Amino acid sequence: MIRAVLAGLLAALVIVGGAGLAQGDTGAHDYPEARSYQPSDDAASEVEAALARAAASGKRVLLVMGANWCHDSRALAGWLETERFARLIEREYRLIFVNIGMPQSGDGHDLALAARFGLDDLPGTPNLLVLTADGELVNGATATTWRNAASREGDAIYDELVRLSEAPVSEEVG
Repeated sequence: MIRAVLAGLLAALVIVGGAGLAQGDTGAHDYPEARSYQPSDDAASEVEAALARAAASGKRVLLVMGANWCHDSRALAGWLETERFARLIEREYRLIFVNIGMPQSGDGHDLALAARFGLDDLPGTPNLLVLTADGELVNGATATTWRNAASREGDAIYDELVRLSEAPVSEEVG
């Protein structure tokens, strides 16, 4: 009986995972939460494509490096799915999600992407990198500070993304 229930739950997770990011209800917390954080089969190529689209459109890349297991990653993804954030992202960014596993425990994935943009250490998830179309990191000092995304207010996240859409390239990399 327990195996059947667990198999059913696993099947449901696979179905949700295959659908990409799906917004769940807020439940007992104050943020929208994505139920699935879709891993990429070729994150490096997807980032390159996002940079090319950003160059063609004059926008920046919003690279979110997180994981399915992380409630802060799902919270940030949930905020980014809301209508208000979607309008901002459409106007200012090319958005890409990369599943990086659990880098703080040695089980990280696609960490070479972070190193490519000057971040050699990812202390947790999520990480939010804002890149120019040339691949320069705009928010080097704050890119790895999003591990508390679930406890941040939506307005504060929104205001930070507006600020980063216009901010000069950071010379300090975290």
